[in-house]
Amino acid sequence: MEPADGAEVVGAEAMSFHTAGGPIHMAASTTSFAIGATVTRADISVLCADLAELVRGRGGGVVVCDVVDVAHPDVVTVEALARLRLTARRHGWSLMVTGAGPNLVELVRLLGLTDALLQAGRQSEQREEADGVEEVVDRRDSPR
Repeated sequence: MEPADGAEVVGAEAMSFHTAGGPIHMAASTTSFAIGATVTRADISVLCADLAELVRGRGGGVVVCDVVDVAHPDVVTVEALARLRLTARRHGWSLMVTGAGPNLVELVRLLGLTDALLQAGRQSEQREEADGVEEVVDRRDSPR
């Protein structure tokens, strides 16, 4: 994974970080954290350390983890997201994954981690079924 240069700031406070995970953006109670195109097992501990350093000692909030650059998601990618979620929780933050492509969404679903990893970032619009959810109608049921 290529380290990124600095970060563009969202909000009033300007901060810049050099991290293996990519650019980090900070705002009052929301922090953005990006994962690069590929994640190896060795990268996981670095990503978690970077995230811990970012949120340590701050009031809780939401870490928005951008995975749009993930090229070929695999089990290591999902493991990284799960470990990042745990790291965020240990410091009083929640993790919301954004930018997940269909391959990553399917892999997370197959591993049974959809609610744990993608729930916050995949809310359905009002009156729409969530992705992957189909209403099953039993003709024997009454319409009431």
